[in-house]
Amino acid sequence: MILPFLCECKIQSFQPENKHQVKGLADFGKSCYHLACKIMLQPGHRRASDRLRISTAKIFEEENLNTRREEYDVIVVGGGPAGATATLYCARHGLKTLLLDKSKFPRDKICGDAISGKGLRFLRELGLEQDLQLVPKMKARGIIFSAPNGKAASISFTPPQSKRLVHGYVCRRLVFDNVLFRAARQAAAACVEDFIVEQLRTEGETVVGVAGRERGSGMQREFSAKIVLGADGFDSVVARGMGLYEHDSRHWCVATRCYYRGVSELTDYIEIHFVEDVLPGYFWIFPLEDGLANVGIGILHSEIRKRKINLRAAHLAATQSPHFKKRFAQAQPLEDIRGWNLPLGSKRRPIHGHGFMLLGDAAGLIDPFSGEGISNAIYSGHLAAQVAAHACTAGDYSAAGLQEYADSLWQAIGPELQTSFMLQRIGRIRPLLNLVIGKAAKSIEVAQWISSMMANEAPKEALASPLTYLRLLFT
Repeated sequence: MILPFLCECKIQSFQPENKHQVKGLADFGKSCYHLACKIMLQPGHRRASDRLRISTAKIFEEENLNTRREEYDVIVVGGGPAGATATLYCARHGLKTLLLDKSKFPRDKICGDAISGKGLRFLRELGLEQDLQLVPKMKARGIIFSAPNGKAASISFTPPQSKRLVHGYVCRRLVFDNVLFRAARQAAAACVEDFIVEQLRTEGETVVGVAGRERGSGMQREFSAKIVLGADGFDSVVARGMGLYEHDSRHWCVATRCYYRGVSELTDYIEIHFVEDVLPGYFWIFPLEDGLANVGIGILHSEIRKRKINLRAAHLAATQSPHFKKRFAQAQPLEDIRGWNLPLGSKRRPIHGHGFMLLGDAAGLIDPFSGEGISNAIYSGHLAAQVAAHACTAGDYSAAGLQEYADSLWQAIGPELQTSFMLQRIGRIRPLLNLVIGKAAKSIEVAQWISSMMANEAPKEALASPLTYLRLLFT
């Protein structure tokens, strides 16, 4: 006799404060309701049972409201440089944007930490250059290359005829990514951190959203959008979901990173060295603030497999090689040597489809020679947002409607990626590598050309011509 009344009082007196309490209350109500149904036909209980049915129905309705699908113009999966930039530009275009990331910011990201001047242009446009000035970093004014024979060439990022100073930065990703992400989180219509995207939602061949769970609570959530931007890195869930996750060992580099304190002879030039222990890859030393340095190696995955290279051993061997042993004599590693994958932009790959576009590392945009990917990631975010805005205006989210993204991106960065691929191939041939760097060390013309190329001021048609490189070799 007491059960229906007790259940009703329990439900009506408790006011849920969050979705988890709503869910628990709903489950409690369901149990009470089913028990009450067994005695509903008994005399004296019909009115209480009717009231219980009404109370429980209200809870069921509230539970459904709290688990309903959320809808946006654009969903950005991944809050790194590509995703954060895309979010900021989408917001500027007036698009209702959801930003998702599997981590909680600030978070570290294994990387060389170098940002070229090309990426800084968009930070200025977004009003973030001042924010970057306030965080720890190192301004990089040029680059030092050294050949296997020990000869070195120092090349300024600013060509002699340039009317403006060209520089880049070396900024730890823990710091740099957080500058971008904080701005993106504020600009987005919504942002969910610690959210693991597990699958894409599709209608036919068209991506219409994502589904996943919150890392801490395990709560399942679904989001719908007109366009999904996959900025989720090498292991992109978006690329996997659409059958575009394919990494060719010849166009995929594996790299290490370790922060050191006390490396000697650091300057405001980043360093790339071709040492015997790492060839056909390279060894880098990038100066950071307060006497720190980002030190690592990068080698093609195909070479690692073929030669069974132990990356940690190769990293340590590079620091103890004849030309660098003295510089690392007093250096202290600040962390374990860590590794990560770099999808290189040495070949064009499919990066869009019905209702989606791939950005940054998910699109394989890393420079095949320098290994720098941040600037191209930022540019891809800018361009993807622009194309998304056009698509939303036209109401066309098809692959054809998003083709502009793939074509414009490759037109803008394809020539320099192909040039870098050519330089990477030169790096596999010791005598040629010694010759080119030796030429740059002696010839102002060769050094100026390399500087113009790195500053993106060399004509694209010249970059694409083999005659250019033959002429330089015989200068």
